[in-house]
Amino acid sequence: MKFSIEEIIQATNAKIIKNSINNEEKTKISTDTRSLECGDFYLPLKGDNFDGENFLQKADKAIGCFITKDSYPDFMKVVLKVNDTKEAYFQLAQFSRKKVNPKVVHITGSSGKTTTKEMVYSVCSSKFKTTKTFSNHNNEIGFSETTLSMDENCEVLIVETGMRGLGEIALVSKYLNPDIGIITNVGSAHIGRLGSLDNIAKAKCEITSNLKETLIANNSERIKKFANFDGEKIYYSISDAKLIEKRPKYSKFEYKNNIYELNTDGNYNIENSLAAIEVGLKLNMTPEEIKRGLLTYKPIEKRWEEEKVNGYTIINDSYNANPDSMKASVEAFLELYKNPVVILGDMGELGDMEVELHRNVGKFLKDKNIKNVIFLTVGDLAAEIGKELAKSGITVKNFKNNKDVSLYILENINIDTTIFLKASRSMKFEEIIENLRRNKTL
Repeated sequence: MKFSIEEIIQATNAKIIKNSINNEEKTKISTDTRSLECGDFYLPLKGDNFDGENFLQKADKAIGCFITKDSYPDFMKVVLKVNDTKEAYFQLAQFSRKKVNPKVVHITGSSGKTTTKEMVYSVCSSKFKTTKTFSNHNNEIGFSETTLSMDENCEVLIVETGMRGLGEIALVSKYLNPDIGIITNVGSAHIGRLGSLDNIAKAKCEITSNLKETLIANNSERIKKFANFDGEKIYYSISDAKLIEKRPKYSKFEYKNNIYELNTDGNYNIENSLAAIEVGLKLNMTPEEIKRGLLTYKPIEKRWEEEKVNGYTIINDSYNANPDSMKASVEAFLELYKNPVVILGDMGELGDMEVELHRNVGKFLKDKNIKNVIFLTVGDLAAEIGKELAKSGITVKNFKNNKDVSLYILENINIDTTIFLKASRSMKFEEIIENLRRNKTL
């Protein structure tokens, strides 16, 4: 989206230091000198370990820039001074949201928020001009980036927000002023930072702080406890759907007297899709329109991504992991796939409870009457999962790194096997896939 210089000044209340062009001239905001194009307006972001103002001289293609200090390059035609460039970024996003005035859907949750975002996008984009958060750009900077990427004819804006602590979702909600808020669930992800499930729920429920119309949330007593919102509330869960058919990469179910299909499997994915259906209904879409949109959904990279690798079928769900998503995804995999091998890695950001929470995954899985399944774990924490599984006589081996587990597979696992990968992103399980692709001694 482009702004006139006058609009930039109006949105940020900036002090004009220099202006040698027409105030009506249009320009696009850029925060990175490496991707900056001729005529852009440079907004130098700052963080604990970087200061974008140190790169002003490299912004030689820019028509102008923001500053917080007193120096700037002579080649800048417009120079605007603000106290905080990050706040100016938020203010520009807020201005853009008000100017375009799309229906805004704000999504958060401990797990499933990116999948839900993609499903909501699949539904909405089948009928409306829709913009969504790119990839995992789900912090306050990503919110601004997403909002400023809208075209002026955007009808639906979908913003996903993660969080590292209390106050972050409220900050985004303040500037976003969403029409519809979605909380996918509250689980133990980030419990190391927030200390308790109640604190996590409080943080997620900040999405209601500036919510205008409707909260769509997982039917959880903890969410209900902290969702202080006087508007419409819609709660959903997998128990609201009647399962009709499930097979690998396909689900069919009934919800509110209508039949829907997904080109993916797992009860948790069906549950995520219920939020997308509810958004479609709030936007006055017909069940048929929603159904057509849902059928276009495809899992994104490292989220239940299936591929053939030298005779093995690999299902890569290692984009991220927390105890709840690991339990749900492994359960779904074991229900649907033959000749299974499950590779589990360490989960991060669990704080002082990390050992106990890894053990709980093992306890959950060993109660699922598992037969003829090989479990391989990578990392010291994942080994705790394996210890619990082994107590029930389940075959499990632990490895220190991705190279060792890859060698074991190549030397011991038949190529007609389906291998499931689940771990936090930091475990870099894509290395296992590349090792198998090379199919040689490492």
